[in-house]
Amino acid sequence: MPNIKSAAKRVKTAAKANMRNRSVKSELLTYRRKVEEAIASGDKAAATAAVSVYASKLDKAAKKGVIKSNAADRKKSRTAIAVAKLA
Repeated sequence: MPNIKSAAKRVKTAAKANMRNRSVKSELLTYRRKVEEAIASGDKAAATAAVSVYASKLDKAAKKGVIKSNAADRKKSRTAIAVAKLA
């Protein structure tokens, strides 16, 4: 346990940020799973819609600093390529 008041506050704020970041990452995994299910079913329209939502969620997570922007771009690119292969 911290002895200094400011350190105690940092512990609290870090815990809050950790919970927030964890929920955002969990949401990203949910949307990634939806994209993968749409790709597996072979439905290009559903996959395209799912990728659009997933890309938006990735951009928001990168903007908040939960994931790095290059990681978000890489994930968007890979899912877009997977959907393009459905044709």
